Amino acid sequence: MLEVSPTILNQIHAEGEEAYPEEGAGFLLGKGGEIRQVQATIRLPNAREDTARHRRYLITADDMVSAEKIAEERNMEIIGVYHSHPDHPNRPSEYDLEWALPWFSYVITSVHEGRALDSRSWRLKDDRTAFVEEKLVIE
Repeated sequence: MLEVSPTILNQIHAEGEEAYPEEGAGFLLGKGGEIRQVQATIRLPNAREDTARHRRYLITADDMVSAEKIAEERNMEIIGVYHSHPDHPNRPSEYDLEWALPWFSYVITSVHEGRALDSRSWRLKDDRTAFVEEKLVIE
């Protein structure tokens, strides 16, 4: 289960709308465990080449290192990634499956014609064969 406040979810939606028609992305920071709690986010630039940003995002190694330092300074950890799907459902794509890590939560927001519609959270199975939906609790 992933717990997120309405304020943070609204921020994720706003960032998806701002990034439209490209994918927007960022890290989820907080506390891990059986119940994961999102306490903060780090918005990231989409490092993908211009022609692919409308269907893909790219997080660089430098982004990861920087976010790990920020999380450590705040006594948190990176617990996941959020990103938007412009004009597509909030389900993981084959590309998402290829690049995902089993210990992260993945919050995907569907942004249709520039408006964020809904978010869902996903976890990659340990064998990396598929995603399973994770309960997203907004409180």
